[in-house]
Amino acid sequence: MDKIKVIIVDDHDTYRWGIRANIEMKHPDIVVVGEAKSAPDFFDLLETVATVDVVFLDIRFTDASGLSGIDVARRLRAERPEIKIIAISAEEASETITEMLTTGIEGFIKKSHSTVDTPAEAARSVMAGLQYYGRDMAEIISRVMLTKQKNAKDIPDFTEQQMQLLELCHEGLPAKLIADRMNISLKSVEYHKSKMFEKCGLNNTAELVRFALKNGIIRL
Repeated sequence: MDKIKVIIVDDHDTYRWGIRANIEMKHPDIVVVGEAKSAPDFFDLLETVATVDVVFLDIRFTDASGLSGIDVARRLRAERPEIKIIAISAEEASETITEMLTTGIEGFIKKSHSTVDTPAEAARSVMAGLQYYGRDMAEIISRVMLTKQKNAKDIPDFTEQQMQLLELCHEGLPAKLIADRMNISLKSVEYHKSKMFEKCGLNNTAELVRFALKNGIIRL
């Protein structure tokens, strides 16, 4: 059976060396094919290595290039989607987890809650087609996903006519011109606006347009 080939990307030398030493001593089915401490180093390394199965990626490192681990994950997912990404982090803020999930990572290791064998276990899991999260992280991710679902439910559904009105408001058109474009009365324009304000809990057209842009209802 082919060995699982991994790269370790972390700006802390001790952590990288610890993962490598444990794998080399105890996990013969896995081989570390490279290490990097910055985004440029990693992408340069990636061009020289024939095969990479898994990348252990410190999600919160920053370097002189200005790229974070999340930036690296997004680029890697776009350019090399076959490579599995296992994010590594010392934090568990919901914002960080949400960002990680949007990149499409396969696993997550929290530094303070992992053992020396955790990276090897994670690599085997993702190569078997599974996602890898510790129990505590699974609970946190579940809460994040529930929050996202709740927020999605809080975004109101607009009718086709209301969506057309919203797009025209976004164009900055006055109510009279909107009425002419939509072939409805000025009174109807104001009525639809009032219903949309009510749905969103807003007070005016400017707030409505900002709300729609922020939540992806309309786009720039």
